[in-house]
Amino acid sequence: MAGSNFTLNPEPAPRLLLDFLPWKEINLTKFVLIVDDEAHILTGFSTELKYNGIKNIITCDASSKVMEILDQNDVGMVFLDLMMPEISGREILARITEHHPHIPVVVVTASSDVDTAVACMRQGAHDFLSKPVEPGRLASVCRHTMEYAEMKFEINRLSTTLLDSERGISKAFDPIVTRNKAMESIFRYVESIASTSQPLFITGETGTGKDLIARAAHEISQRQGKFVKINAAGLDDAMFSDTLFGHAKGAYTGADSVRPGLVKKAGNGTLFLDEIGDLSVSSQVKLLGLIQDREYLRTGDDRTRYSDARIIAATNLDSKDLSNSKKFRRDLYFRLMTHHVHLPPLRNRPEDIAPLVNHFVQKACQTLDRDPPAVDNRIFKRLIVYPFPGNVRELEAMVFDGVSTCMGNTLDLQIFEHHMASAINGSTPGQTGSDLSPPASSLVDFSTFSILPTLKQACDLLVNEAIQRSGGNQAMAARMLGISRQALNRRIKQRAGPF
Repeated sequence: MAGSNFTLNPEPAPRLLLDFLPWKEINLTKFVLIVDDEAHILTGFSTELKYNGIKNIITCDASSKVMEILDQNDVGMVFLDLMMPEISGREILARITEHHPHIPVVVVTASSDVDTAVACMRQGAHDFLSKPVEPGRLASVCRHTMEYAEMKFEINRLSTTLLDSERGISKAFDPIVTRNKAMESIFRYVESIASTSQPLFITGETGTGKDLIARAAHEISQRQGKFVKINAAGLDDAMFSDTLFGHAKGAYTGADSVRPGLVKKAGNGTLFLDEIGDLSVSSQVKLLGLIQDREYLRTGDDRTRYSDARIIAATNLDSKDLSNSKKFRRDLYFRLMTHHVHLPPLRNRPEDIAPLVNHFVQKACQTLDRDPPAVDNRIFKRLIVYPFPGNVRELEAMVFDGVSTCMGNTLDLQIFEHHMASAINGSTPGQTGSDLSPPASSLVDFSTFSILPTLKQACDLLVNEAIQRSGGNQAMAARMLGISRQALNRRIKQRAGPF
């Protein structure tokens, strides 16, 4: 420490020492500041923390330099000795509490006096340790304190983001076209938790934009590593392990070189695991270890490795079904549910149909290098009552097909009707028309009637409404009513006259 009052040491210990110590290298993005005037204390504390995987450490032997260090570095917590020369530890504690209230301070002193501990806690200290500190205690307190600070920051940011309705939406969500209030609330929530290290679980039907939400969360987090995606659907346990964790040279026949794996590729970035509902139980155990302990093993290598990547997982399965499934581990489910968002299907976002169609028309025209055609208003009316089993992805494909086959200046309604009729006729037996139901606010308001219509008259009202909404398309109207086309034909023939 000669020639300097503090030491910035963001790197792990020398390689020679690492070969013999089972260090758990978790790359905390924030620094731990150790303030003490005794060199052997600074060395001892630093060694213990690095032994336990905490490698971003700043040591300081001069209390006069503490505030300068806090101003110039992203410090997550402080270990502070009370008995410091120049400026006392209590005075430093008061200054930190005043100028950096978000940074928790753990007071460390040779005094075990209860009154001293109580006074420090009242002054704003997060915790109190007496020297000599028991082995393992320092690292444990450090981790718990950092987790507390992260949780406190997350709660404050969450409350600020959700309560501030005037605050604009992050530009990271620009690729997602929406006017839906529920989607905007999801954006605000994701923005508020994006910088945390806890996993994010995204559920929603196929085509709702889970990938886009994951990419937006990564962009907002400003993590230094890459965004790496893996689709877990169809991967057996061996392929999952090899893809995610990699393998050593000679691990099996054909393994002629080392494969680092996608976890290594993500580094300190984001690892996005899509369709995890299809994972085998053995793969789920490995994923749980990666999330919970940040540990993994390469195939053919018994050396435990550690990951700094933030995990985002997604599935098109309903979260309740996943929780009740005997094929999915409940401990993994609850670990993933630390932060959870569910994306609504497109059929529940009718206000998004028009802007999405216009957006995809422009996008298709850029790809096809042609002028954008006009959109017939009848197309919007038909699309609003269509269930969209493929959601936004299906709408994009539908619009692209319409633009590419358009021979005039207006999109052909028949192209869209053909697509919707094909999808409806190809639906699985037993499906009802509940997915096509309009919002309750758009149903017939029976309070406008002086007397209630009969059951037969009410049925006729629904049939008339379905025929009108579907533009005369009986297959679509039958789907909306949850009956077969033949049953709808019978009801049309038996329809009562106006009352």
